[in-house]
Amino acid sequence: MSTKIALVTGAGRGIGAAVSLRLARSGYDIWANYKSNHEAAEKLRLEVEKLGRKCTLVCFDVCNEQEVNGKLEPLLAGAVPDVLINNAGFYKDALLMWMKQEEWQRVVDVNLLGFFLVTRAVLLGMLKRRSGRIINIASVSGQAGHSGQVNYSAAKAGLIGATKALALEVCKKGVIVNCVSPGIIETEMTAALPLKEILPSIPAGRLGTPDEVAAVVEFLCTESAGYIVGQVISVNGGLYV
Repeated sequence: MSTKIALVTGAGRGIGAAVSLRLARSGYDIWANYKSNHEAAEKLRLEVEKLGRKCTLVCFDVCNEQEVNGKLEPLLAGAVPDVLINNAGFYKDALLMWMKQEEWQRVVDVNLLGFFLVTRAVLLGMLKRRSGRIINIASVSGQAGHSGQVNYSAAKAGLIGATKALALEVCKKGVIVNCVSPGIIETEMTAALPLKEILPSIPAGRLGTPDEVAAVVEFLCTESAGYIVGQVISVNGGLYV
């Protein structure tokens, strides 16, 4: 049997790293995308290789079309990923009345344009092969909306809509698309949050872990999840139900 491959964007840290390690344990070789943190990416590569799988580091900005195509085309010439995890994300919080256009654009670009460029690059190969899984990492902010996150909420809500539309386009051709929507997860991105104010709003009474999100992603990659199509699966401790 040929080796399974998973392409994970934003793989260097947090949820992306946890997903990469989960899928490596499940037998996938990893194409690990990251933008600039070479140290974190190298650490991930070593951890994946300790699990007996290959890890190819792919450094590019997901919202730069030339970089996406330039780095992925040589890899895609030799193989097509079995799984694509669109995890790369970015937020820059501000109230809309004070938000700068570049703060809006960068957040929308990384979270939504990045999905478009990377998915478009790999989708044709999946369709020709008539198999593949695409899992997009959204956010509770895209479901419920959060004050100070109009840009991030808009981008993640757009990603949820794109997930549903793409699922309808490609399901009959063997490609299954779903979305995982985390709540507040304990990562570097949430380290500075005021937990005393936040925790009372979470019914579970704690933050989630990257591995709890990764476990759902891993399940969606299995044959057992083959009848789950175009869905948004929340991992949020009851923050939004």
